[in-house]
Amino acid sequence: MALLRSSILAVAALAFLRIVVGMHFFLEGMSHLRDPNWSSAGFRKAAVGPLAEQLRAGLPQTGNWSTTLGLADDRPVAEVAGLWKQSVIDSWKKDLELRCRVVPLEAAALAGAEKHLAAAEGELTDYLGSIDDSLTDYRLQVQRLAEMERSPASSEVPFARERITKKRRELAGQAAGWMNDVAAIGVKLTGAWNDTLQPADQSRVAAADVPTSLWKTDRFVSWSLVTIGACLVLGLLVPFNAMGGVCFLASVIAAQPFWVPGAQATYDQWVELAALLVLAAMPIGGWSGIDYFLRNWCAGWGCCGLKSDEVRG
Repeated sequence: MALLRSSILAVAALAFLRIVVGMHFFLEGMSHLRDPNWSSAGFRKAAVGPLAEQLRAGLPQTGNWSTTLGLADDRPVAEVAGLWKQSVIDSWKKDLELRCRVVPLEAAALAGAEKHLAAAEGELTDYLGSIDDSLTDYRLQVQRLAEMERSPASSEVPFARERITKKRRELAGQAAGWMNDVAAIGVKLTGAWNDTLQPADQSRVAAADVPTSLWKTDRFVSWSLVTIGACLVLGLLVPFNAMGGVCFLASVIAAQPFWVPGAQATYDQWVELAALLVLAAMPIGGWSGIDYFLRNWCAGWGCCGLKSDEVRG
């Protein structure tokens, strides 16, 4: 009798664990899908350790920052700032060309659009002039950071690694602030262009906009979380979905490895990962869900070589 009570308690405990973890995944994924402004950019920027460079490489930029102002070299600030400015303007011109292909503009409307573009270029020039001193200091800091990273102490001394991580985050924050300011000029320009279009034409232009790779990745991750969570709550293909959750959490932990100085705490992810491993490994993880009926159905039809009494046992 005591053994029977223990078995029932184990099944109930695993079912409760499965549902709680599944609800967390499901609600987290749904919150990402409901929020149009949600992005994994912040998580990627904060990544440290071996995967940091790969995660940051997929981040969208305003212009070609990483190959101009963000690149550690000896080129004058004015030169690289000019190259970045031109890359931003080129992106605006490319956007205007795309809009004209989707919604052809008459001569007067095109002239008006080009006038708005020229005004945005002037605003960008004024903005860069206002932060010229800050950009000069930023370039010096980028070069010093590159020298620190090339030093043997960067990989041997914990204090040096922590200092490099802190400086990298500081510079990334500065760059993000300037790029956001310039992106706001682009948003203002786009709004001016849209004001001259009919609502139907605005919808056509918006539909023609190509989603970024980051947006596609974020949507894939969000729907994966929703799917994994829903299947765990329902008890459907529990081992498979539990391992899917393990892979996701492992990627989060890998972006913040605890042995790297400056890494963020990942205790919650470790706990949930351990719970998912239990659900994946225990044969009764899905007994209170759809998997229980699937096993009986599969056994009744002779699928997988199982017999009904083997499943019940």
